[in-house]
Amino acid sequence: MTPESVGQALESVGYLADDAIAVTCSLALTLDRPLLVEGPPGVGKTDLARALSEGLARPLERLQCYEGLDEARALYEWDYGKQILYTQLLRDTVADQLRGVTSLAQAVDRLGTEVNVLYSAKFLLARPILRTLQSDDAHVLLIDEVDRSDPEFEAFILELLAERQVTIPELGTIKAKHSPLVVLTSNGARDLSDALRRRCLYLYIDYPKPSREQAIIARRVPECGEALAASLSALAEAVRKLDLRQAPSISETIDWARAIIALSGNTLSPEIYKATLSAIVKHEDDRAAVERAIDKLA
Repeated sequence: MTPESVGQALESVGYLADDAIAVTCSLALTLDRPLLVEGPPGVGKTDLARALSEGLARPLERLQCYEGLDEARALYEWDYGKQILYTQLLRDTVADQLRGVTSLAQAVDRLGTEVNVLYSAKFLLARPILRTLQSDDAHVLLIDEVDRSDPEFEAFILELLAERQVTIPELGTIKAKHSPLVVLTSNGARDLSDALRRRCLYLYIDYPKPSREQAIIARRVPECGEALAASLSALAEAVRKLDLRQAPSISETIDWARAIIALSGNTLSPEIYKATLSAIVKHEDDRAAVERAIDKLA
C-alpha cells in the first residue's frame, strides 16, 4: 500500500496520521516488517494499531505486556485439566496395556505413544501470538507496552519478529499461515534490546502540534466548535510544557472537550475550563500549575 492509501485508510476510521506515520506504516506493510512505535504515554500508539486493524479490515489480536509475562500467557500452555480428564477416561485402556508389565522400563515403552498424544495440538491452549499465527486471516498483532516486559520475553519474541514463526518443543516450528502486521508499542520505561530494534521499522510519535490536535478534536467531537477546539489544543500544548507528574494525553483533551460541551455547550471561559479539569488533571499536585496556565492563556 502507498503512504497515501494508508493515510486514507486510517482517516476513514478516525485516525488522522501525519506523513511520517503514513509512510512508516506503508513500509511496514510493503516490506513485511514489524513496527516498533515509541513515544510518551497517550499520543495514540495503541490507537494506531486499532486503526490499522479497522482500516485494513484485519482482525486485531492484542497482547498486553507486564513484568513476568511468559510463554504460557503469550504463546500457549497445555490444558492440564483436559489431559487429566482423558487419562481418567482411558484408565481401563491403560491398565490393559500395562497387564503383565514387571518393570518401569517396560511400562514406559508400552505407554510412550499414548503419552505423546497428550502433548498434541488438541490439548493446546492458544494464546494471542499462537492464535495470530494459526489464523486463516492476516491479523494485526499488537504487542502493547513491550517495555514493561522482561528482557527474557524480548528474546523469546525475536523468532516471531524475524521469521513470523515460533517453536514449541513438543510440536516443532509453527509458521504463520498469513504474515501478520506486528505492532509493538513502548513508552520508554526501559531501554529495549538492539536485537529487537534491528528487526523492526521504527516510528516515534510525539504529542501533536496544536493545529493537528485541533483537527483531531474536531474529528472525534463533531459538536465541538472551531473556537473551542483551537483554544483547547493551545491550552493542551501549554500544559504539556509544565513540570507535571502526568501530562494530558490526546484522549484526555478529547474528554476535556466533551466535558465542557456537556457542562456548558461551547462556552469559552477560564471558569468552565477549570471546572472540567478532572478530564486532564489526574494528580492534585498538578492542578494549581494547570490553573495558572489557564489564567495566562484562556
